[in-house]
Amino acid sequence: MDQGAAQTNPSSPRQSPSQSQSIPDAATISRIQALLESKQDTQRFVALALLKSVLDNSPQLRQDASVIQRLWASTSPKFLERLVRTGSRSSGQNAKEMLDLAISVLHTFAALLPQSSIAEPKFTDRIPGLVNAVLYCSNDSTTSLLQLLHTLVSIPEGAKSFIHVEDPSPLAEIAPSHALVLDIFRFAWLNGMAAVVEKHLLVNQITDTMRFLVSSFMGTDGVTLLDFLGSFLRDAHPDILPYEPQWLETISGFIKNLAASRPNQLARSAYTSAAASMLQAYPSSAPRLLFADNKDDDKPFAYLLVDIILIDIRSSTPTLLEQLNQPGYTELSQRLASALDVIAIFIGYLVRCLEDDSIDTFTLSPQSLLKLRKSISETMSGIAEYLRDRWDATFAGAMGLHPDARVASTDTATGLYRSLTWDSMTTVADEDPLILSAIRSLSLWLREDENEMLQKEATGLMDVFMELYRRSSSERLDFRPAVLVALEALITIPRGRKLFLQHDGWGVLSQDLGQVFQKSLGGDGDADADADADASRGVEIVRVLLTVAEEEASDTPEEWMDSVTAMARWDTPALVSSAKFQELQIAFLQLCCALLHGATSGMRSRHRHSIRTIQDVANQMTENTCKKDKALADALDEVRVSLDRFCGEPTAGSG
Repeated sequence: MDQGAAQTNPSSPRQSPSQSQSIPDAATISRIQALLESKQDTQRFVALALLKSVLDNSPQLRQDASVIQRLWASTSPKFLERLVRTGSRSSGQNAKEMLDLAISVLHTFAALLPQSSIAEPKFTDRIPGLVNAVLYCSNDSTTSLLQLLHTLVSIPEGAKSFIHVEDPSPLAEIAPSHALVLDIFRFAWLNGMAAVVEKHLLVNQITDTMRFLVSSFMGTDGVTLLDFLGSFLRDAHPDILPYEPQWLETISGFIKNLAASRPNQLARSAYTSAAASMLQAYPSSAPRLLFADNKDDDKPFAYLLVDIILIDIRSSTPTLLEQLNQPGYTELSQRLASALDVIAIFIGYLVRCLEDDSIDTFTLSPQSLLKLRKSISETMSGIAEYLRDRWDATFAGAMGLHPDARVASTDTATGLYRSLTWDSMTTVADEDPLILSAIRSLSLWLREDENEMLQKEATGLMDVFMELYRRSSSERLDFRPAVLVALEALITIPRGRKLFLQHDGWGVLSQDLGQVFQKSLGGDGDADADADADASRGVEIVRVLLTVAEEEASDTPEEWMDSVTAMARWDTPALVSSAKFQELQIAFLQLCCALLHGATSGMRSRHRHSIRTIQDVANQMTENTCKKDKALADALDEVRVSLDRFCGEPTAGSG
């Protein structure tokens, strides 16, 4: 019957190449459509074979959307499913041909149909069968099948269907030899974050798949697996990540083996990205896996990892500006951003280990620590220089270079700038994740190392820090936490405080503090992640302003007293559920007391009504809150003592 059907095919004559490339006539299309709609499987199979041939050899037909839609509408999804299922169960040649044909037809239609059609169940319901079939099709069909799955999981409906696949192990099994498999998992999981209601299904699939993947990659260098994991963990929401999974230890083993093997650039990028993402996604367990070693090891891996990452940063930073508009800049900047994130997390881990005697797994010798300290300081000095140059390139131009030499123009959200040839055409400095990672690591080292020379160098970035702070928001790259850490270190030296005030640091931070406080009041002090993050930033702001106020205590400027007026004006609730907001309230009260202490008696007299209002706020807080936290209660008592003293002062004349 197959032969008879083929003989009746009107498109069988092939007298000339031009005819074979022309669009089939209506009779041919109708014949194929009729065979597709037949109730007999043999005729359907013949129709699919004819359809494949016609679509492969008729470019004009492929562009005819209406004909493609009609042919797809006539194709039976149940028949396609049976072909896939039969080909996945039987080892016979005919079964393989059935499977290959079904995959080819689905692959072709997926390339020709609009996304709305691909999102329909007729397509997405085929995903479980396709996953199961991946081990049974030919090499060519395997490539088509993976491309088809990649197309399907790139849309929410396809990702949702993929998440419901009970056994993803066939894909995981071929992942070492087919890198596209890892992209399929990444797209499916990231798109599934929003599409899947049952988050536990997604978490379970990630857990199972990662177990399969690490098993499949055993015996390899794991470069593609680490690259995939670094990308996925960086973009994934914490809610879909398995809790402390067992495969973390295996992944850390891949990272250690690769880092110790003098890898090429691709491998360096893979293990650096994986290490950074793993440390950020699993802050409790990952540092122990990567930074803690057996005490018997002569050369701890923590030293090796940090040292080679620092070398990579130092060797790459001097040429970064030249690479801004090169095709490889995105990959380069991503690798360096990950490298700087690893360094920042290592600094935090190092500080915790040195402060906590109970951590006995830290094995770096004093000599190794001194070497790393010198290396980190040298690296951060280069980072500070790069930040200065990059900022000038984007916004100011090179120091001393005549404006006429800047002939190019860069159109940014804040205006049109005359730029140098090494400005980025796509990403200005305040939108570059590398800049955020650089400032974050530099800030931590400034605060923890107390390196006077580096602090003096970094004060030259004060204008950069304050401008980045102004431009930041929760909807874009947020530099504010990192800048506050840097300021905490820089304002301890006179030059730092001078430049902080010169660049309107007080005005910028006090304005943000007011917005944080008002936002917290608007939310009634309720505890949630965003509110606590804002309140924590408010506390950090107060810490910086308080240091400046105390160091410049000789004479509080009149404009600084706006903070006292603002505190008195706000309707502060007596009962607050958020511990972070309580801490913010008390910190703000401490700032007010410091400002009042540095003010003249005449200024305090003019603000006496505000002082009494603030005193009432402090008294209410004493009665209703802070009873469980002794540190907060003690701080509040000190505030009340100071306010009582200010309120007891005799009224002075304006002076």
